[in-house]
Amino acid sequence: MAVVLDDLNLHKAERLLCERALAEAGTIVEAAKLLGITRHALKRRIVKHGIEWPPRRDRGASDGDTPRESAPHLRPVVSGARA
Repeated sequence: MAVVLDDLNLHKAERLLCERALAEAGTIVEAAKLLGITRHALKRRIVKHGIEWPPRRDRGASDGDTPRESAPHLRPVVSGARA
């Protein structure tokens, strides 16, 4: 993955690398591997740079860190509720 930088702004470069790795890998776990960091470190950078993950068009896809909304088996059970 070749990355061309317009300037030497470290903040912009870090954001660009995170976005490119996420787009190429498709999951947080795999993107972190590409970057040589842990998934927790990548998650911190996603928050730091305000990167939207998962992208809106892929909300239902599993990313290695599936949101509870996408995983019915992880939904809380409401006592007294009947199916």
